[in-house]
Amino acid sequence: MSLPLPFPYPPMEAESAEALPNGKAWLYEPKWDGFRCLAFRDGASVRIQSKAGKPLERYFPDVVEALLALGARRFVLDGEIVIPVEGRLSFDELLLRIHPAESRVRTLVEAHPARLLVFDLLADERGRPLVDLPLAERRPRLEAFARKYLPSGGSVVLSRATRRLPTAQRWLTEGGGGDLDGVVAKRLDLPYRSGERDGMRKVKRQRTADCVVGGFRYASKGGGIGSLLLGLYDDEGLLNHVGFTSSLRADERVRLRAKLEPLIQPPGFTGRAPGGPSRWSTERSAEWEPLAPKLVVEIAYDHVSGGRFRHGTRFVRWRPDKAPEQCTMAQLR
Repeated sequence: MSLPLPFPYPPMEAESAEALPNGKAWLYEPKWDGFRCLAFRDGASVRIQSKAGKPLERYFPDVVEALLALGARRFVLDGEIVIPVEGRLSFDELLLRIHPAESRVRTLVEAHPARLLVFDLLADERGRPLVDLPLAERRPRLEAFARKYLPSGGSVVLSRATRRLPTAQRWLTEGGGGDLDGVVAKRLDLPYRSGERDGMRKVKRQRTADCVVGGFRYASKGGGIGSLLLGLYDDEGLLNHVGFTSSLRADERVRLRAKLEPLIQPPGFTGRAPGGPSRWSTERSAEWEPLAPKLVVEIAYDHVSGGRFRHGTRFVRWRPDKAPEQCTMAQLR
């Protein structure tokens, strides 16, 4: 491609926060429950990258087709891929798309087409880079781009934004009927901070973290998986054990063996590792299997103490769109 930004291009990221910042320096946007992506078009070529920099075109051919149908022939957009099902966004349908068989993906596309919700314009229809402009200038250009090129009722949609804190707080409280994962606040005076977090804050509707599955324990009964052992990378690049999740459905516990056992590979954790037996554990429950750091899971938690989850966590979902190295201790600060 001859666009001014390379593929892949690290997207601007967000710091986690407990509350939304207040003031005229901020623009607020919904944090949609989807796959973050950057979309590149150069003439007849379209490429879509995940937050981790991986290509997504084969999993979302409907989004590729929608981008090719736009009147603008050159651009780079930042947005979120979502899949509506019966009026609600379905993250499970997104996960189903990450499938090796093209025929299966096409069947899913026909059943539930995806949409791209757009919230930033990084290169305009003339191929000019906009990343050095402050958001206060990029947002009006995105809105003008949307008026001209995004058809009403189409699959590429301009995402909402507001400068009113009460509106953003209402989004956070009401959650868009379950479609919103939270609210993002962006500094209006900053350029697009590729790969950086200092210009954007996110407040989630529940406290969650993305963790690497560094190992697992077998269940004491039933022959299935008892718990997933969770890890986060520290500033030195070491994967530290930070807790576990055992809130798995009974029917998942046996099926998970096929997903996890091929990845058994020491050491699992390269920093702090799971402890040995305690007076509360049996010999069986103290044993654990190390995994290659390939799988990412999102968990919900209530408290953190000493860089670890104080209690067991709740399994939320698998995150194949996230790279393991993106799962850092910074999420807990």
